[in-house]
Amino acid sequence: MKSSASLWPPIARFIDVERRVGRWAQRRGALAAGLYEFVRFGMKQAWACLFGGLLLGLILVTKLVYPDDAPLARYDFLFLAAVTLQVLLLRFRLETWDEARAILLFHLVGTMMELFKTSVGSWVYPEDAIFRIAGVPLFSGFMYATVGSYLSRVWRLFDFRFTFHPPLWSLALLAAGIYLNFFAHHYMPDMRLGLFAVTALLFLRCFVYFKVWHEHRRMPLLVGFFLVALFIWFAENIATAGGAWVYPHQRQGWVMVPLSKLSSWYLLMIVSYTMVAFVNRPQPMARRVADAAAVRAA
Repeated sequence: MKSSASLWPPIARFIDVERRVGRWAQRRGALAAGLYEFVRFGMKQAWACLFGGLLLGLILVTKLVYPDDAPLARYDFLFLAAVTLQVLLLRFRLETWDEARAILLFHLVGTMMELFKTSVGSWVYPEDAIFRIAGVPLFSGFMYATVGSYLSRVWRLFDFRFTFHPPLWSLALLAAGIYLNFFAHHYMPDMRLGLFAVTALLFLRCFVYFKVWHEHRRMPLLVGFFLVALFIWFAENIATAGGAWVYPHQRQGWVMVPLSKLSSWYLLMIVSYTMVAFVNRPQPMARRVADAAAVRAA
């Protein structure tokens, strides 16, 4: 498959300049090289957030400027815009078909949860829409899909490798338990503390190795889950400020989403990660490289 750089000359030029800056940083010494790698890490993360960032931007812009008397409801515009974004990302090969399939699965799983959560009053979508099922506008599934898109892209961009990764069957059981608990805790005791404990047991020894530049760096995967969940919580605050949906405590005006929601996003991260892991099949890190990374981290 041709890269997007071969189709978009501006991207090709950017990549060429970025490589030259990297070579310059190497010649300037460890401090310059470290700063360059930090910036490169940020750029890769931003690129991995492409779909999510575009959708979040659309939510904010339409909140500010979308006409109240437009013939197409804002939620319907967001749905059609999200579909168009997906088509364009695939057309220009900025997204792979495996990533698109993961996004579709996330959309379906997310929409099912949305139908239940809105029916029990966990949150509402206050605006009108034609493209909706019951009280759930179809663009909402794409907000879950942004998580799948990010995980799929970041896995590829950073060339993830792992040590002591739990077997996929155990992740499937954990993810199923988490997903069921999102529904069942409305009628029976909340099992999330037990689910956190199982998550810790499965991933306690697991490290993810990610390649920013020339070498793989490492991080406990549990820490990675928390950092991603934290950024999703930030994005949720932005999305609710943009009127994407409304929690009961926000009906009189926007206030921050409580930090307690971070635990829900953390658990949802496990479900999301499991689906992406079944597509990408976690690859082990070479022992000698893992040992070298551990020495550098120490």
